Amino acid sequence: MDVDPSVPDLFIPPPCSDIVMETIKVESPIIEEVKPDIVETPHPSNVLEKNVISAVLQICKKYNLKKTEEALKSEVHVSPDMVSMGSDSDVNKLLSAYKSEGDPDVYKDSYAALLKFVENSLDIYKHELGTILYPMFVHMYLELVYNGYKDQAIQFMETYGPKQEDYYQEDIQKFAAITLREQMRSSEIVETFKSNAFIIRMSRDTVSILKRHLNEKDHSVLLNIIKNHLYLDMYEGVARNKDQIEITAGGMVGEARREDNKAKVFYGLLKEPDLQCFVQAEEDEDGDGGADADKPKKKKAKKDSLFYKKSKTDPNAPSSDRMPLPELKDADKLEKVKALRESSKRVTLSAETLPSICCYTLLNTYYSVSCTEISEDASMLAVGFADSRIKVWSLVPQKLKAMKSAEQLQDINLEADDVLQRIMEDRSAETTKTLIGHTRSVTKISFSPDKTLLVSSSVDGTVRLWSLLLWTCLVVYKGHLTPVWDVEFSPYGYYFVTGGHDKTARLWVTDQYQPVRVFVGHYSDVDCVKFHPNSNYVATGSSDRTVRLWDCVSGSQVRLMTGHKGSITVLCFAIDGRFLASAGTDNNILVWDMAHGHLLAVFSAHTERIETLAFSRDGNILVSGSQDCSIKLWDFTKFTEDISFDDISVCHNPDIKKDGQYYLLRTFGTKQSPAITLFFTRRNVLFAVTYKKSEE
Repeated sequence: MDVDPSVPDLFIPPPCSDIVMETIKVESPIIEEVKPDIVETPHPSNVLEKNVISAVLQICKKYNLKKTEEALKSEVHVSPDMVSMGSDSDVNKLLSAYKSEGDPDVYKDSYAALLKFVENSLDIYKHELGTILYPMFVHMYLELVYNGYKDQAIQFMETYGPKQEDYYQEDIQKFAAITLREQMRSSEIVETFKSNAFIIRMSRDTVSILKRHLNEKDHSVLLNIIKNHLYLDMYEGVARNKDQIEITAGGMVGEARREDNKAKVFYGLLKEPDLQCFVQAEEDEDGDGGADADKPKKKKAKKDSLFYKKSKTDPNAPSSDRMPLPELKDADKLEKVKALRESSKRVTLSAETLPSICCYTLLNTYYSVSCTEISEDASMLAVGFADSRIKVWSLVPQKLKAMKSAEQLQDINLEADDVLQRIMEDRSAETTKTLIGHTRSVTKISFSPDKTLLVSSSVDGTVRLWSLLLWTCLVVYKGHLTPVWDVEFSPYGYYFVTGGHDKTARLWVTDQYQPVRVFVGHYSDVDCVKFHPNSNYVATGSSDRTVRLWDCVSGSQVRLMTGHKGSITVLCFAIDGRFLASAGTDNNILVWDMAHGHLLAVFSAHTERIETLAFSRDGNILVSGSQDCSIKLWDFTKFTEDISFDDISVCHNPDIKKDGQYYLLRTFGTKQSPAITLFFTRRNVLFAVTYKKSEE
């Protein structure tokens, strides 16, 4: 077949019998202008997450970067709702987001190099440099998990986890349970580490050595973690030794910064009210012979010098009007007069004169007793049970009575001197009363100073105020919404404080439904609370292994104290308000100085968790009760005599007393009955409440 040369080579016509080739003149085609479809690029505000943009805007606003903020708004066309939706948590999440270094082996190699550097450092700096190992380990592990390196993260945990300090092992177990990025979002401890810088206290020389090493070796992983997640609190002076570091270590996010304990604390006691006029009126009434002139007049009693001594003003005490306190009623003044007269018969305790002990043991209640409390005058004992009941016993011959009905009260002269006795119904007298209202276990109870009210906390998330005249619930306070672990009345009444699972402590007043202060700062449950003797401050102990002191007037934190290696279960102020004793699951008693926030002593003798602490009324003896079924007496007078405040600096106290046996006076066994409450009466008799352990 011949091929027409006018046809392109690429065109080969199919074979056919007749092919007619016809030349067709083709006119130039009319090419229409076709406009291409415009594909719009997705707007940045549709690509980026709104919370990220709002977080960046919050950062610009925080640092007053107005031009950058306006440029970002105009470029991404930010809507008004995006400007208002930014929060501090969004900013923290953005700043603390973990970054990948590409090769997961970099983390293991960097940590091994850091560990080797610390071990080979000079002894004078080695121990302070070692404080960086634990937070570095945690954040490296979390970065591996965040970036999806599950196997490498598990291997990293197994290699270096057991090498961390014993008091961090409980937290390390929580981290080890997190192996996926999704699990990090719901973990409280991960959120705590991401949102808060780990505080490490170092001398200036130690910090210089660390920086020089990191810059020379170009450890980008370590430098990024220090920059984003650690806070190096530098101080001038010699680096601390191993003992000084370990004794204040243990906090969930490190030690306290120097700024945390710089605020002035008025730890002195308030001036006692003037009772001379009240006592004088009593004496005049007693000395009056009455209207009958035939009867011989009674000889006037000699004036009691106890009430005519001028009380000195404590220079460290707050002003009387700093915090509004309730005015004393006549009944309160009468009770104070009674307390002063009783205290005049008090036995002064010492190493040679130990207190008498009266022990109340609760039988057949091993699985049900959750808390106990004794009233200030030692006349009543209250017990909270796991089945939500509260029982109150009378510890004196007088039985517990209820108030008369409203109709009967109308016939009583309310101006009579013995009106409190007249309003009570004799037929209702019982040795015990039961209060029912909580729906779950009662965690703590506290008597008001005038013994007319009782406040209780519970796992049901509520706090209840009970009348001990009507024996019924007056108010239910709902604020925590999660289990409330502790509650205590102020020494002056009216105020009470609570602490709970929501990591907060709250200050309440009896005549309001909402708290007047919310103390926020702990990273875990607030397990115990305690009013300062002058009621201007509240101390809190937490599962984050820190003790904090809060100002009730401003609501701010004025002291942060670290040193416990376990959860803190009990707090107790000394009689003069200068010292605070704390104890918990680490079986140690730590004594703190409220003037500077420094740790002064560690008393170690108990072998199990300490449940209760109490100071004698003269402040000479500290007593502790534990799950090891023992009560121990400590010589606090000798301890205060041995303290020297001359060497205490702003940074730390170099002379911490650690020889607990030196101050231990006596140990009393309680026959398989752990002490859960210890209390000194006005005459310095020690009351102990124990419960019988199961024989199993």
